Amino acid sequence: MSKGGKTIGGLLIFVVIAIMPFLYNMGKADAKPEINTDTPVIRELGATQCIEGTEYMRENHMHLLLEWRDAVVREGKTTYTNSQGEQFEMSLQNTCLNCHNDTPETVYYTAETANQGDNQFCYSCHNYAAVEPDCWACHAGPREAEK
Repeated sequence: MSKGGKTIGGLLIFVVIAIMPFLYNMGKADAKPEINTDTPVIRELGATQCIEGTEYMRENHMHLLLEWRDAVVREGKTTYTNSQGEQFEMSLQNTCLNCHNDTPETVYYTAETANQGDNQFCYSCHNYAAVEPDCWACHAGPREAEK
């Protein structure tokens, strides 16, 4: 083989190795997570409307949470006014997890307990999207506080 042949051969081997994971996983997409919006708190409220619309929350919930964090921690604001003019407390526990919680007795959850069946609301989508929420880097749950 000449130098050109070795180069082309090496490039072909590289390309084959680079696309192997894609070829291996072709047609094997994970099932979309099923989100349970039939929680005891939501049933009690009788409303299924979140603080903003569903599409907005799917696309922008992280930006909203970051804005809330900055407003509460840096500016001392504790009230959020949504696009319809309704006001909500800027609280992960009292506003978000009050409804979006599979297990009412466990308001907080951690990465360690996520695989044990505790509150899959957030983790089912985040695992599907291969992103890791860092909420619990600052927010300690009761299990961590008890230790």
